[in-house]
Amino acid sequence: MKKITESNLSKEESEQYDRQIRLWGLESQKRIRATDVLVVGIGGFGAEVCKNIILAGVHSVTMLDHKLVTELDRCSQFLAPTDNVGKNRAEASLSRAQELNIMVTVRADTDNVEDKSDAFFKQFNIVVATECSQDQLVRINNICRDNNVLFFCGDVFGMFGYTFADLLNHQFVEEKNTKVDKLTVTTTIKKEMTCVPLQDALATHWDGILTNKLKKMDPSYFLLLVLLAFRKEKSRDPNPAERAEDIIELKKLRNKTLSSVGVPPEKVSDEFFSYVFARVSPVCAIVGGIMAQEIIKAASKLHEPYDNMFFFNPTTNGGFIECVGK
Repeated sequence: MKKITESNLSKEESEQYDRQIRLWGLESQKRIRATDVLVVGIGGFGAEVCKNIILAGVHSVTMLDHKLVTELDRCSQFLAPTDNVGKNRAEASLSRAQELNIMVTVRADTDNVEDKSDAFFKQFNIVVATECSQDQLVRINNICRDNNVLFFCGDVFGMFGYTFADLLNHQFVEEKNTKVDKLTVTTTIKKEMTCVPLQDALATHWDGILTNKLKKMDPSYFLLLVLLAFRKEKSRDPNPAERAEDIIELKKLRNKTLSSVGVPPEKVSDEFFSYVFARVSPVCAIVGGIMAQEIIKAASKLHEPYDNMFFFNPTTNGGFIECVGK
């Protein structure tokens, strides 16, 4: 991991981030300002993450994406102009991303993440992976673990979304306010949490002793397993243009995937599959906002992070935290 050097903010930066400094303090803003972030996949979800962390004032954001802007990106990808269909998504997004905050260094990288060496990821403090296969996610997470780099991943499929965080052994502080003689006294409490890698969170077998927990769990985690299996099988996500065929394939993969981990296939009802096509802009905003919030928490080391997955359920239009793999 690149060493974080916390330098004093310039006068311009102090003015730019005045509201944030009042919210979470100068020291937290200095830590955020020293953070270099890689975002892999600049679709609608990745664009939301980039927007929020650029506005928060990280040191740099590198947008890595070899894919081209498509008509489907018009649903949610607001950084790439609508007349840029056919151009590289990272390059098409660069100008608008930089305009959000000229004090943040924003770069576009058009390489395929598959072609990046292990050493490439070491130059960042935080890596965010989207639109990757499960094998790619596990590989990147393991590289990050070996190099003390914080790892996040997530995606939006239609109206369904998720995030995952592996912050290794993460130290942070909580602030507690108490009243003393009519004065508010703030006490800082140091805490620590230990995270698990993504491969552990995705490899849980639910048969036997975990039956009671399985009954209580929301179906969203298991829907994610099916969608990752679909992405591996088809090398793409469910496509609105092939909706009928893809729903049939999703049902087959649900039966196969869930049975292999000891879960009854009916845990994920057929209803879910009508909600997983394209990327819906409001859901990208919600889940991307959550991801960015957690990145800022991790960078600032202020407040307890979510441990370890967040889901947005399209059938309830609600979000929740689920700890898996521990």
